[in-house]
Amino acid sequence: MSRETTLTDKNFETEVLKSNVPVLVDFWAEWCYPCRMIAPVVEEISSEYAGKLKVGKLNTDMNQFTASRYGITGIPSLLIFKDGEVVDRIVGALPKHSITAKLDYYLN
Repeated sequence: MSRETTLTDKNFETEVLKSNVPVLVDFWAEWCYPCRMIAPVVEEISSEYAGKLKVGKLNTDMNQFTASRYGITGIPSLLIFKDGEVVDRIVGALPKHSITAKLDYYLN
């Protein structure tokens, strides 16, 4: 069951920057094939890390302000936020173990 939050320019501050748990934000677009490849991995992470991590998806075509604010020039881009700050970024469709290794580092 997916626990991902749909993020927008309007709710980004509340859902991500003011979150009381770390947040993994998936910056993606409909036309992006690598984004579609990584989507099931992001969904698995949202279920497996429920309660420890919030996972959100932000469509860069529909929310260009936030994508620009964080310097998103290639997608998929996964940004890890902790206490309202970007602590790491992953660009490209990396394997799940590479993503979870970074998440585990910030969650411990």
